[in-house]
Amino acid sequence: MRIKVKSLFLIIIIASCKTDYSNQMIMNKYEDLVTLFKDFRSLQEPLIMNEVPDYSYQTMLNQKKRLDTLQLKLGLIDTVGWSNTERIEYHLVKAEMHGLEFYHEVLRPWSRDPGFYLQTQDGAGPTREGYFYYDQFPISDDDIPVAKAKLEALPLILEQARVNLNNASGDLAFSALHYLPYEIELYERIKEMCKKHHQELFLPAKNALSAVVEYGAWLEKNKINMVLPAGVGKENYNWWMKNVQLVPYSWEELYDIIMREDDRLLTTVKLERNKNRNLPELSPASTRDEHSKRKVEALKFVMSFTESESLFVVPDWIGFDEYLYGANALATGWNDTFANSYVGSGETNEWPGVRDFFHQTADRDPLPEQTHEFIGHHLDHGYHKRDKRIIIGSDRHYAIEMIRLEGWAFWLEEMMMHAGYLDNKSPRSREIVYWQAAFRTCRAIADLKMHSNEFSLQEAIDYVAECAPNGWNIPNGPHAWYEMQTNLRYVGWHMGMVIGKLAMNQLIAERVRQQGNDFTYKAFFNDFFSAGIIPMSLVEWQLTGDDKSLEFIFKN
Repeated sequence: MRIKVKSLFLIIIIASCKTDYSNQMIMNKYEDLVTLFKDFRSLQEPLIMNEVPDYSYQTMLNQKKRLDTLQLKLGLIDTVGWSNTERIEYHLVKAEMHGLEFYHEVLRPWSRDPGFYLQTQDGAGPTREGYFYYDQFPISDDDIPVAKAKLEALPLILEQARVNLNNASGDLAFSALHYLPYEIELYERIKEMCKKHHQELFLPAKNALSAVVEYGAWLEKNKINMVLPAGVGKENYNWWMKNVQLVPYSWEELYDIIMREDDRLLTTVKLERNKNRNLPELSPASTRDEHSKRKVEALKFVMSFTESESLFVVPDWIGFDEYLYGANALATGWNDTFANSYVGSGETNEWPGVRDFFHQTADRDPLPEQTHEFIGHHLDHGYHKRDKRIIIGSDRHYAIEMIRLEGWAFWLEEMMMHAGYLDNKSPRSREIVYWQAAFRTCRAIADLKMHSNEFSLQEAIDYVAECAPNGWNIPNGPHAWYEMQTNLRYVGWHMGMVIGKLAMNQLIAERVRQQGNDFTYKAFFNDFFSAGIIPMSLVEWQLTGDDKSLEFIFKN
């Protein structure tokens, strides 16, 4: 109903403004789309005064009105005669505009989400302008004025939050209060570092810390009035999937697809366990050095395997050392961080700390996870950095790329197994692949049920701990909290991992049908990476040359 009303509204606008838009009616050049895209990206930048982003009611209302105008102009562009790539970019811009529309009409984080104003609530807000971002001290002399301004801005940001949060969700308030101790800890650390290195920043840092503490007290006092649901509801979920993510399935269809995938995984892993019943179980890495050594070996192996099996080429610019530094940083610090923050052990040199689900799997065999992160995400990031196209090569907004990114990386874990990358390892390693996949279907179901408002945030957290294979997800633990609160903010994130993996199979199968015996994985992936970081239906259009993947959009 919301979209139909809007369409009628736009028809009325066009009828009443024929003079204003008479010149726009003949827009049919690709350059018109590029100009409009740049205007749209400019529109999304928050108004900032003295390092304070403005998310007030009137400012957001003005942004929405400007968005309506840009959407109207986009609708008047005629793409007849354009190349497939240019038409794909048109639909990419349209989807991103729908993303901002959804933020205004449904999500409204500036008025619904107390965590939107917290730096430690990863994924809460679309921007982090105005926040103190220095994680290394001492700060350079050139950065001192900016650091001071950002620290002085924080009390004003949190003061604005109290005015803006007039439709707050109970679960999003619950999440913000959960993470407030981490926000306080962050600013306590900043205050102490300023006292040690930059006395001129000490008072602003102290005031910033006080503002965070006061915001928490205000939130605790007012949470009783924050009762609106956090889930967007099935109708809005369907609209988001169709118009922003360009996915042709409804909530009910997605739920059914994921349950059937869960059936497959649970059945298959039990067959693997039966086949391996006389083999010893895999043991986690017992020392920090062994942990790091296993990761390095996994990374080197997967790079050589993809080329030796003619799957795809790992470019020279992959940045192995750069990635390895990050992997080793996680290896030496991640578990200890959990140990300190979650159980308060205080032992920073303890190994292994607290193992959550993916520590349990990766500490037994790191190859599937490292393939996901390195060949999946790190390689994707490298290609994207080198993509100089104005529209396709830009960073995506509103998580429109998430199903493509996560689906590809998740696909790699199992498909590389079928390609043979575990053949020289214990057969037990195959169980790791299926367990990781089954845990993702758990999170996908939680995603769907939170947004249908069948699960509260706490119920979703409890559910993923209950259904995680082997009980390896810590009940009410850091991983479950992080994943479930991002589910609320990035609609369809974990459901999208599973659907994205299945979409990879669909895309490859379609190319096999087209090319028959001429199909090769190396040629396929060359085209796949060239398509860019765009929704999977647009990737399919780009690779097959056929826009039937968007028939569900064109019919309406």
